[in-house]
Amino acid sequence: MVEKSDIRVVRCGGSKINLRPPIISNDSRFVLCASGDLVKVYSTRTEEWLSSLQGHTNQVTGIAFNPANHLQVYSCSADGTVKLWDYIDGILIKTFIIGYPLVSLYVSEKHDGVIFLHLPMATDSTNERFQLVSAHLPKSAEQEVEVKELSGVCSNISPNPSCTAFGRGGEYVAFAMHLQLNVYFFRKQKTYSFSLPATDKKGARNAFTCLACHPTDDCIATGHEDGKIRLWRNFHQKKEYTYSTLHWHHNAVNTLCFTPEGTNLLSGGIESVLVQWQYGQDNKKEFLPRLGGSILHVSASSDGQLFCTSHSDNKISVIESSFKVSGVIQGLVKGDAVLTDLMTDPRSKALVLNGKPGHLQFYSLLRDKHLYNLAIVEQEYIYEAGLDQFEVVKAAFDVKGSWLATVEERGQKSSDLEFFLKLWAFDETTQSFVLNTTITAAHMDRIISMCFSSSEETTMLVTTAEDGQFKAWCQDADEDTQQDQNFWSCDFVGSYHNLKPKNCSFSADSSLLAVSFREVITIWSPDTWELLTTLCQPPGEIRDLCFGRLSCSKYLLGTTTNNLLCCWNLLTCALEWSTSVEVSKLQPDPLSENVAAFSYQSKHTDLFVFKPSEPRPLFTQKKVCSEKVHRAIFVPREEPLNGCDESSQWLNRSQLYFLTQNMDLLTFSIATEEDRMLSSSKRLLIDDSVAVTPFYLLLGKHRPQQQKLDTPSHPAADKPKHTQGSVTIKELLHTPAHVLPAASVLCSMFVSSLLISNTEGEERESSEQEMDSEKEEEDSEGEMETRDSQQELRAQGSVDEVTLKLSKAQERELKKVRKTDFSWMANLIDSKP
Repeated sequence: MVEKSDIRVVRCGGSKINLRPPIISNDSRFVLCASGDLVKVYSTRTEEWLSSLQGHTNQVTGIAFNPANHLQVYSCSADGTVKLWDYIDGILIKTFIIGYPLVSLYVSEKHDGVIFLHLPMATDSTNERFQLVSAHLPKSAEQEVEVKELSGVCSNISPNPSCTAFGRGGEYVAFAMHLQLNVYFFRKQKTYSFSLPATDKKGARNAFTCLACHPTDDCIATGHEDGKIRLWRNFHQKKEYTYSTLHWHHNAVNTLCFTPEGTNLLSGGIESVLVQWQYGQDNKKEFLPRLGGSILHVSASSDGQLFCTSHSDNKISVIESSFKVSGVIQGLVKGDAVLTDLMTDPRSKALVLNGKPGHLQFYSLLRDKHLYNLAIVEQEYIYEAGLDQFEVVKAAFDVKGSWLATVEERGQKSSDLEFFLKLWAFDETTQSFVLNTTITAAHMDRIISMCFSSSEETTMLVTTAEDGQFKAWCQDADEDTQQDQNFWSCDFVGSYHNLKPKNCSFSADSSLLAVSFREVITIWSPDTWELLTTLCQPPGEIRDLCFGRLSCSKYLLGTTTNNLLCCWNLLTCALEWSTSVEVSKLQPDPLSENVAAFSYQSKHTDLFVFKPSEPRPLFTQKKVCSEKVHRAIFVPREEPLNGCDESSQWLNRSQLYFLTQNMDLLTFSIATEEDRMLSSSKRLLIDDSVAVTPFYLLLGKHRPQQQKLDTPSHPAADKPKHTQGSVTIKELLHTPAHVLPAASVLCSMFVSSLLISNTEGEERESSEQEMDSEKEEEDSEGEMETRDSQQELRAQGSVDEVTLKLSKAQERELKKVRKTDFSWMANLIDSKP
């Protein structure tokens, strides 16, 4: 048994991005949101994930921009710390240690150096009572600072952060709890309280659900359970307060938000409709319907040009001020439960599971991005509680990813049960799945499990149901339509002593089919549909079933309700070994012999990785999570990991993902893999394997030329230096495109970087001038010699003629004077009257 600490459990992505309201940057270019223990930064134009602010060790529970610097953002977490970030460069500036788990974070323009924190009351051990405190951030040069000065502002506030808001830039804070609205004024240090009855004659439900404060006017908007919105005024005095009522939502109002100018009020709820109320004119309102899931949060940019809505289907919609959706940031959709198992699409390697109602979602684990939704039910979903609607409950892919089988059902009781079995074929033209066959009466009762055969040659689907039968489905040509397209039909119906089948699994070569009937495992031959043997020891109903892979394909693994993990040898049809352990999920690795078993005991889940041929685990890790694990999958890697320790060899070819009951998607990571991912996210490595592109030509083509210029035949003084240009090109390639300036700005900078610098030009000019002066000196010496000879001849002819002779130094000085520009003197003389 091997256990080492270099493998740890991490959130692999897919965390909730709708936990808290998203915030929009000052220039409306970025959207920041809390996602697990990260703060993610997205582009409002492309909806792409740009970067993550990583440093918290627990759930991030609140984010807010620094009022003193709009390029900085505060984040608070359940780990008891507040961090200040430069979100443009992704740099952690400072960490403030609070020491208490934090629920939310508020900032105020009129409170410099102070932040307000929403946290549980120290006297409450059940964490059901909360308070609002002010934290005075100390000014220190250290990276981590402990905040010792905490002052209570108000107590017994709602655990919902949407029921607390600051008004008039921080003059007062309003907080609602159940049926009471409280307003605390900082200057007066006084609290006014206003109450509503639980119900009225019309049956209204008046409990507060959210509130928002007008940015410039003394007005507080509150949302209520019955869908009403109340606008409170004159709350400076307890007896003379008034409120007006707005009503459109038919259910509880989830969120309220005023625009920065205060001209409009935005509201949202379960109807998935964003309502814009014109402030001061209650009858004028606009609607933006069909946004997806229920609206949980609404936020607006500081310039009022963009709105963001968070939805229950883990989505953020970017909306322009003209009430037009400009972008959608879709996270991993998480409902109340994943009815289908975790699957991977063999073609795209994407994670596939339940998405929004009636859909399957395809999610890229590598990019942490939602790819697309596949409509299975193909009916409009009505967001209303209590309605019985179709849901996707089962799904399975074949080995090549050419076929997808789904089961959708409606009805909780067997008498009202309605379900369909659908087969979807992958269309190469549209690169999506197209409905091929719909089977309305596949079984007489609910389908429990299904699986495809493991062979690539023949494709077969097996389903088990509560009617006591299992059926095999194969492709069959439709003779009536006389088309080449194949449809699916039933090939075999099997049963065993009127027992209900539960699990089914094919062997690695599809030569055997195992079907469990309560305590009995039956082994069938898919070729002849002959019952080969039965395995019925030890006693206990079979809970999970799977075959071994590769060299361990002769083993069959099963878990029982008696908390036993059993391994049978199919060559001897005998029990190879068994151990007493409560296994909640058994997951084989398709690329190796390894099998992962999640065991829940003592209020936590442990992981065991083993090979069926050896009863001793290869790896074990205690306390993986505190909930039961019912969904897990091995995802093949694009490239195998190299240089791993012996304890992490099982992670070389596949990566194990699992889903907890709290809908957290987790995985196992090692240090070398994290370092590799961190380095690849920070910079782009350019090597010889990069394809020849225009950027590659600019960056790499001149390198061989420079090497040739460095040879002795080309002096270093004669070659132009392109160092600055190369640095500029590297910066251009390494910087993300979303944060680069406009192309018009880059063009002039890029061209100028390729030009020869002025200093090099001046040096060349000076060297050329020196060479010219030397040539001129040689010419002047020749001229002087000819002149001397002529003067000698003249002296011989006329003795009375006297000639003056200049020295070489004087001749040089004379040439310099001749070259001097005296045009400025002419301009000066002409300017005089």
